[in-house]
Amino acid sequence: MKMKVVVGLAVVVVGIILGAVNFLESNVEYMDFTGAERTSKKAQVKGAWVREEAIAFDAERVKFSFSMKDDNNRVVRVVLDGAKPNNFELAESIVVKGRFVGEEFHATDVLTKCPSKYDGDADAVRKTL
Repeated sequence: MKMKVVVGLAVVVVGIILGAVNFLESNVEYMDFTGAERTSKKAQVKGAWVREEAIAFDAERVKFSFSMKDDNNRVVRVVLDGAKPNNFELAESIVVKGRFVGEEFHATDVLTKCPSKYDGDADAVRKTL
């Protein structure tokens, strides 16, 4: 009977530890590129794609890269391990999650915020009322 209790407690303790580690890894703070460069943790940076600079896709290594300007107007090259996100060209803003490696920000995720297709023309609505 005691062995079952010990094994049960060990499973509960391991579950709590794994849950805490998973929570700390998934808890990613928003910051600018300067803050992300200073930290060793994974960071989220919000900004906009710099359309004037080239985008590239390396099919052999499956890496997509582009330049992004954060809210403080710092421009950094972002390298995504994966293909170009859907609707990338339509994005109003971009959020990248990752870490700095040298001078580049290596992203594990790129989230795009596109204009809503449900936003109507407010002036046209007012005229019909």
